[in-house]
Amino acid sequence: MARVRYGARTEAEIAAARTASSRLPDIWSTGVAAVWETDPDALAAVLPPPLKPTGRPLARVTISKVDLPGQPLGAGSFAVSASHDGVEGWYPLVMPMTHERALVGGREVFGEPKKLGEVVVERDGLVVRARLARHGIAFVEVRGAVAGELPLPEPTRKTDFYFKFLPAVDGSGFDADPVLVHCLRNEKVRRLERVTGDVVLRESMYDPVADLPVRRLLEITLGEKTSDQRGTVVERVDARALLPYIHQRYDDPAQILDAPLRGSA
Repeated sequence: MARVRYGARTEAEIAAARTASSRLPDIWSTGVAAVWETDPDALAAVLPPPLKPTGRPLARVTISKVDLPGQPLGAGSFAVSASHDGVEGWYPLVMPMTHERALVGGREVFGEPKKLGEVVVERDGLVVRARLARHGIAFVEVRGAVAGELPLPEPTRKTDFYFKFLPAVDGSGFDADPVLVHCLRNEKVRRLERVTGDVVLRESMYDPVADLPVRRLLEITLGEKTSDQRGTVVERVDARALLPYIHQRYDDPAQILDAPLRGSA
């Protein structure tokens, strides 16, 4: 009988896939990053407990094209500064990706708030334009001109915070208590340039990042970077405390709250 492809994989096949994924070479991306001071009350309002604001209300957008062999990837992130249990890092609100593989792995493994979207980074001479778009709306755009090389920073470790959860089958909340994930990234930079320009936040009902305005732009850079990624579950989270923020993950939160009303597909 021919192999049934939906059938169980052998232990050897599972082990081979695990080994291959653990031996990936450095994957470099070229991208724009912008950091600014935003409204502290708005920032505090988007942080689910137990996350807390840091001493400085920062927002950050990164817009990158990733050199994946045979299938280049556009990857973006809009995040705000946050702290947990003495650790400072970033809490992403939305992470547009251009390919489903990057979206599914990040959401299901780490709890990343990834969504399919348009991610564009363009350079024409010294002129740089980058944008994140979904549903036909470029809700973030960074534009400017390269103003010179910057010294390369030492390799750094950065932390992102994610909430990993499964909506309940009956639409009542979650199937189990959500978990808070600390995602650690060791980042290396091989080129970095300073960009003078601005950040434009456009109104979108699906990605309302315009609620976190640019009060004072701190920096825009264009760089070539690589990083690894390892996540750790640090604690279980009170489901009742997280539920009011669940709409951050979905374009239409009703799609996870009306389960008893839906029939089978």
